[in-house]
Amino acid sequence: MLLLCGMHNASVYPYQSLIAIERIGMSKPAYSLLLVVASGAAVLASVLMGVFSDQRGHRRRIAVISCLCSTAGIAMILLQPGTLTFWIGQGILLPMAWSIYGQLFTLARLAAPDEGRTRDALLGSIRSLLSVGYLAMLLFWTFAFARGSSEMAVYLSGGLASLAMSLAVLFWWPREGTTAWTDARSGLSLRQSLASISNPYILYRLLFIGALSVSGAVFFVLVSLIFEASPLRGPSDVALYIGMVAGWEVPFLLLLPRFTQRLARSTAMALAALVHAAHLALLPLLCDTPLIWALPLLAGGSGAVILTLPIAYYQDLVAGRPGTAAALLALQKLVVDSLTALIFAVGTALGGFETVALIGAAVDMTGALCLYLADRQGWFAVRA
Repeated sequence: MLLLCGMHNASVYPYQSLIAIERIGMSKPAYSLLLVVASGAAVLASVLMGVFSDQRGHRRRIAVISCLCSTAGIAMILLQPGTLTFWIGQGILLPMAWSIYGQLFTLARLAAPDEGRTRDALLGSIRSLLSVGYLAMLLFWTFAFARGSSEMAVYLSGGLASLAMSLAVLFWWPREGTTAWTDARSGLSLRQSLASISNPYILYRLLFIGALSVSGAVFFVLVSLIFEASPLRGPSDVALYIGMVAGWEVPFLLLLPRFTQRLARSTAMALAALVHAAHLALLPLLCDTPLIWALPLLAGGSGAVILTLPIAYYQDLVAGRPGTAAALLALQKLVVDSLTALIFAVGTALGGFETVALIGAAVDMTGALCLYLADRQGWFAVRA
């Protein structure tokens, strides 16, 4: 599933901003609004699905619904490309389907409830499969674009991956009551579950991790636009660049336990965020130089840490409720996408893509510092 998820994401997200603005004809403010709407849809679906799955189970049924949302959204854009279908598909249905990412790690937590660094190694290893799928699909599109394929064709591979994910869930996701592990119910109502998430001990850390993760989201918004504006770059370079980032993620994900063995998770995330902020700031400056091809090493290594460690971090924050921990990933995405939309709107209003990148890097470093101090200095240490 993670392998297919990587292929799906590599198809529909790296070119989202380019297709929306350059092909569909959306204005930049409208695209910023689309990011906010998409974040709201993703959070609403993920939180409700996560809390409901902890309350009553039905994890397989929820996973099927998530995958079918993606299939339906992509089919709409393919059959009738336009502003309305792009809004419904990319703004509502695909974000709802994004919840499958957290559900897969919920399943991993239930199937192998190891603690400590053993869990970091496990999550890093299976998370690397997403990067492998991502890399394979981007390499494919690198050659396809070089031969003249349209950017809209990415929805063909995205649709096939989405359909395959739906079939994989139907045939292989374990049915309730047949598993070797116990899937205990949380016993909390929806109101109680939401109240626990709003606990300052959890909420502020969620905000800080969202802020330190923002450089990755701003990167995905900017990379195709920066390369499109460059006289030396094109769509095939976008696919190659993002593919190199995904490629470097794989070895770092496999080596992640060694990197974090002597560091607290919050410290490791903060250091990785600083490196990723440097990558974002340098991207528009080095785009037209050969040095641009050295930057994926920075993005891949730091991204491996930022993408993986929050999973185990949230699972420890809400121990015993893996569905709610997955919902925290969606809430983090809301923070990230809302900040990205704001950064993109303000940055393009004040300057250009360089301004957007610098603002994103500044927000990223602020979040890194706050998370480091929150855990090191004991901020919000009293749990409600």
